[in-house]
Amino acid sequence: SLPASALPGDGGRTWCVPPPWGESSGGGQEPPVSCAEAGQLVARGDGPDASSSAPCRFQKHVHTYRILPDDEDFLAVQTSQGVQVRRFKTLGELIALYLQPNQGLVCTLLFAVEREKEKESAEDRDYSGTRGGPSYPPPTLGVSVPAGAGAVTPTLLLPCRWAPLCPSPCPHGVPIISHEYLKGSYTLDLEAVRAGASSLPHLNKTLVTSCKRLHSEVDKVLAGLEILSKVFDQQSSPMVSKILQQVPTVPTALGWQGGALKALQEMSSATPAPPAQPLSRKAKSIPVQTFEVKLDVTLGDLTKIGKSQKYTLSVDVEGGKLVVLKKQKDSQEDWNTFTHDKIRQLIKSQRVQNKLGIVFEKEKDKTQRKDFVFVSARKREAFCQLLQLMKNKHSHQDEPDMISIFIGTWNMGSVPPPKSITSWFTSKGLGKTLDEVTVSIPHDIYVFGTQENSTGDKEWVDFLRAVLKDFTEIEYRPVAMQSLWNIKVVVLVKPEHENRISHVSTSSVKTGIANTLGNKGAVGVSFMFNGTSFGFVNCHLTSGNEKTARRNQNYLDILRLLSLGDKQLSSFDISLRFTHLFWFGDLNYRLDMDIQEILNYISRKEFEPLLKVDQLNLEKEKHKVFLRFAEEEITFPPTYRYERGSRDTYVWHKQKPTGVRTNVPSWCDRILWKSYPETHVNCNAYGCTDDIMTSDHSPVFGSFEVGVTSQFVSKKGLSKSSEQAYIEFESIEAIVKTASRTKFFIEFYSTCLEEFKKSFENDSQSSDNINFLKVQWSSRQLPTLKPILSEIEYLQDQHLLLTVKSLDGYESYGECVIALKSMIGSTAQQFLTYLAHRGEETGNIRGSMKVRVPAERMGTRERLYGELGGGVWGGFWGWGGGGGGRAPGGEWLRAMGLERYEQGLLHNGWDDLEFLSDITEEDLEEAGVLDPGHKRVLLESLQLRK
Repeated sequence: SLPASALPGDGGRTWCVPPPWGESSGGGQEPPVSCAEAGQLVARGDGPDASSSAPCRFQKHVHTYRILPDDEDFLAVQTSQGVQVRRFKTLGELIALYLQPNQGLVCTLLFAVEREKEKESAEDRDYSGTRGGPSYPPPTLGVSVPAGAGAVTPTLLLPCRWAPLCPSPCPHGVPIISHEYLKGSYTLDLEAVRAGASSLPHLNKTLVTSCKRLHSEVDKVLAGLEILSKVFDQQSSPMVSKILQQVPTVPTALGWQGGALKALQEMSSATPAPPAQPLSRKAKSIPVQTFEVKLDVTLGDLTKIGKSQKYTLSVDVEGGKLVVLKKQKDSQEDWNTFTHDKIRQLIKSQRVQNKLGIVFEKEKDKTQRKDFVFVSARKREAFCQLLQLMKNKHSHQDEPDMISIFIGTWNMGSVPPPKSITSWFTSKGLGKTLDEVTVSIPHDIYVFGTQENSTGDKEWVDFLRAVLKDFTEIEYRPVAMQSLWNIKVVVLVKPEHENRISHVSTSSVKTGIANTLGNKGAVGVSFMFNGTSFGFVNCHLTSGNEKTARRNQNYLDILRLLSLGDKQLSSFDISLRFTHLFWFGDLNYRLDMDIQEILNYISRKEFEPLLKVDQLNLEKEKHKVFLRFAEEEITFPPTYRYERGSRDTYVWHKQKPTGVRTNVPSWCDRILWKSYPETHVNCNAYGCTDDIMTSDHSPVFGSFEVGVTSQFVSKKGLSKSSEQAYIEFESIEAIVKTASRTKFFIEFYSTCLEEFKKSFENDSQSSDNINFLKVQWSSRQLPTLKPILSEIEYLQDQHLLLTVKSLDGYESYGECVIALKSMIGSTAQQFLTYLAHRGEETGNIRGSMKVRVPAERMGTRERLYGELGGGVWGGFWGWGGGGGGRAPGGEWLRAMGLERYEQGLLHNGWDDLEFLSDITEEDLEEAGVLDPGHKRVLLESLQLRK
């Protein structure tokens, strides 16, 4: 085999040509040059023609051969042993002859090896031993026939990096074990694996048969085994195969069948690329992951079986299967395999953080639930994430119901980043981190927020895309990049989601000196992901221990001035414009405690006393900032102010032009979020890195699973008048913060309405407090709303935005959002929520309404989560996405004005879908629900959800 440049008219191919007998070096002698693998060509330039001489290690010997054009440009192979040299005008004629045996070569020609196109010209290429032989294309399966070869059919062309290893059968005793298997039985084993087989019978038979002749054919068997081991070990290095150094018995020869089986399984599940094109890099496949669990049983069941039963749950993401293995006595095992479409629901318990209920489909319209207890809550989350990934991968639905989002914030300290920031975007370090099972799974969306980032905008985006590609092997696409001085936000998305992104908007707000300098402020990005709106805000607020009030004002300015999202929602601040809003950055809130006390608590890893004096937490409790925003529990040390180059030492004195400033260690870098009620959002990770030390801040990471909706298309067309859904109000009562006694009206906004609607002015009002006014609307004063689509599947994902405005100045006195999901039914449902305006709580609003859906439009599709108002993934109490600090089920109770019963229900153990669906009037009384009207409302609501 020679470089293509040495062969005229070769059509850009390299031919694997066995060397002549006379050029063989001594048996077992090491190659005169470093051969990468046995059988692989390494060109060298120490002969009279640097491009014509090539040593090749073949069957533990090194041979040298030449194919040379003579003075008349005829081609010839240099042979010996008395075989006459033949001359050919074309390479095709030469090949046709040497495909036949006994022509003076060690065996026949084998096959063509397709060469990659190289940028450099043939004259400029360096094929010296220092650079190795020509590179091989990416692995592919197929047969390649050179131009001009006529009817010649080469031997099986293996993936090209294995091609030089495959010998040809010949009468001279060359080993045939690998050739026969790879030519025939190999395809049978591959088809068996595709059909679900768990063994390789033909490979087993080949090995057993061959090993019987070990005494007489050790060399031949060893050579064949070496070839097969390399075929199935795609990651092998030049020294991977040690088989040549030992004489195998039958068991050891069969020992690597597991690797061969795994390789064939991977090959059978992969989609082959077109033979003529190199394969692009694909995302890494996820291996089968196993979880040790115990079956959760009642006390009565426990007395019957004697002890809790141990199970193993194996998630095969690529194969779309969950194997539930029950461990029995005497090492016996009993298992059931559930395909992805047979897993109906996942129900997380809120009381027992490591408990999960799984609802399986046993027969048509019949389900079975099993509750499992995991080793830890972290393992439960990892299992749920893998199962969701499996459902997304194999679902027949065109659009995802759930996506994963990474959010990172880092004050870089005006220093370039280190070469490796892998720990940041893989959520590794301190605090709540991802389980090792899921850490390598790429997110759908990555959002990077930085402050004091001196890197250029394009350079920073290119850097982030490069580090993600190195880790995930995916070319993430930029959605948006927005910067304000050195404050930057970058959003990257998987290529498969690029067309699902629309309505991209960016904005920035300066909050520096006199709100004119951009050294402090915020940048934001918003967009639609199919039918779900997202907003991302990265900010850098005023620094200094004593500047709490200034930081609060920075937040309110950003909330009011950042121009993102739907412009029709200008009456609402950005905290109500998006289904999901994530707000992160260097918020600069500090700890109100003596420095030595802080250091003592940190050294003991006691963070609770510190969080009680955290300025952000204190201001949130006073409802001064981040009203109704959520934040995951902080279990990592303060991220500021470290000594650069170390994560062991805090530095709290900082020299400023105005003197020495004290900066106590603090959680300056935070990630918060606010979501519409009855949507799904779950934080799987919240922590900081401990190995990125270029700045005095540690990077902070957050990983979220977020429910999304599709761009709904009705399968039944536009609604007829008889099939029109209606949103009807019986009454609304609002308490607004005002000393005025003017009249008010309500505006209704929603993506499910063609345009916003207005009510008439309120028909009654009263005041028990000079600073508050109670205003009421009866059904006569309220509009009936007609959604543009009437399908329940569409309406259960929709929300209504309400703003209460005065008649005298059209000024808003409060805004709120209501989920339609809980309001769907033939009877009116109660709702109750708070009113807010410009970041301040201004009152509350309650009412009675129903969403009437015609029977013809009641069909819904199955979702793995969200059947209970976003709560199947979050357990029954998963309703509502924006709370924080309380059981999310309180959102459901507060919507009906019955939040007083939350603790009683939780105390009595009513936190699971299966049991709550069967709750009785007596059960409610035991939980403290004694009012007959309240019992009726709760039972009707539960019956509707059932």
